[in-house]
Amino acid sequence: MPIKKTTESAIAPGHPAWADRLRYFSERQNHLVETIRDLVEIESPSDNKPAVDRIAIFLAARFQALGGRTQVHRSNHVGDSLQIDFASHSGAANRKPALLLGHYDTVYPLGTLANMPCKIENGRLRGPGVLDMKSGIALMLHAIEALQAWHGGLPRPVTVFLVSDEEVGSRSSRKITEALAGQSAGVLVLEPAAGLRGAVKTARKGVGEYTLRVKGVAAHAGLDPGKGHSAILELARQIAVIAKLNNLKQGLSVNPGVIHGGTRTNVIAADASAHIDVRIKSAKQASGIDRKLCSLKPFDKHCTLEMTGGINRLPMERTAGVAALYKKAQEIGRLVGWKLEEAAVGGGSDGNFTAGMGIPTLDGMGGVGEGAHAVHEFIVISELPRRALLLAGMIESV
Repeated sequence: MPIKKTTESAIAPGHPAWADRLRYFSERQNHLVETIRDLVEIESPSDNKPAVDRIAIFLAARFQALGGRTQVHRSNHVGDSLQIDFASHSGAANRKPALLLGHYDTVYPLGTLANMPCKIENGRLRGPGVLDMKSGIALMLHAIEALQAWHGGLPRPVTVFLVSDEEVGSRSSRKITEALAGQSAGVLVLEPAAGLRGAVKTARKGVGEYTLRVKGVAAHAGLDPGKGHSAILELARQIAVIAKLNNLKQGLSVNPGVIHGGTRTNVIAADASAHIDVRIKSAKQASGIDRKLCSLKPFDKHCTLEMTGGINRLPMERTAGVAALYKKAQEIGRLVGWKLEEAAVGGGSDGNFTAGMGIPTLDGMGGVGEGAHAVHEFIVISELPRRALLLAGMIESV
C-alpha cells in the first residue's frame, strides 16, 4: 500500500499518515510473524557459542539486505555480538543516531524446540525466546524497512546492537553497549513490554550477584563429631542473617537462591556456598547492601567466610531524559487512539547500563506477551503492528 511520506513536523494530532502507518504494519503482520518464527527456530542458548554465532550470521544477512553495515564483535568465551550501522538520507546526516538495543541469546538449552515448538495458538505465537526477545529483533528489522519505504531512506542514522550474553550478565558486551550509547541521541531497548497491557518500561531495579563461600573443618560425623565445624551449619546461620536484609517496602530484596555444600552424609562439611541475588530500587542502596554483605562475621570462629561479587547493573531510574522519551511514545500512541502506559519492573536489562550513563533510554519496546523464560512463553500477534508503529515513530523522534 502506498503511504504518504512524512517528516517530524507531520507528527500532529489527527494527521492521517499515522492511521496509514498502522494499516501498513497490519497488512504486513504475517510477514512479521514469519520473521519472528525464523528467529525462534534458530535456537541460541547463552552458553552455546556455535548456536549463538549461527543466529548472528543469519541476522547480519537480514540487516545487510536493508543496507546496514555490519560489524561483528568477537568473543572467545560467549557468542559474538553484532553491530549494524545505518546511514540516513543526506538531509539528516548530522543527527546523532538512535541506538536500538537487544540480545539474541536465550535461557533455553539446545533442543528445547522439540518439546516447546514454535506455533500459533489462539492468536498467540509460542516458542522459546519468542517474547524475550526475538520478537523485539524482528520489530527492528520491519520498522527500519518501513522507514526506508516511507522516507526514501532513513530519516536519521540508526545503530542496532544485538548482544550475545545479556541473559548471563553482558560481561563481554557491556563496554561496547556503553560506548555506542555515548554516541547516540537516545536508546530504545527492544526487551518485552510489561505485561499484557503492553506498557513500556521507564524504571528497572538494579541487579547484584554475590557468592558466599564458607570454609569449615571436616571430621567423621560418627567417630569425631566434636572435632568438626560444619560449613553447612555456618552457612545456614548466615542465610538467616542475610534474609533479614530484605526491605521490600524500599524495593530492596536479597535472595540466596542456590546453595551447595558437603560431600557425604557421614562427613561434617568443610565447604558450603550460596549464590545470592540482590535487587535494588535506587543507586544509593548499592553501597549499603554491599557493605552489609561483605561485613558478615562467622558464628563459629573455626569457620571462615568469603563474599565475592557485587552490583552488576545499577537501577534504571525514571530520569527527566527517560520521562521525555516516554512522553514522545505516549504521543505516538495517542495519534492512533492507544493509551500507552509505563511501568517500573524488578528485572534488569542492558538498558540499565545506558540509563545509568545519563543517556535517555526507553525500555520494553518489544513484543507483548507473558511467560518469559517459561514453558508457556508467548506473544500476542495482534499487538505487533502497534509495536512496530511505535518503534518506527520513536526512531524518527528520539
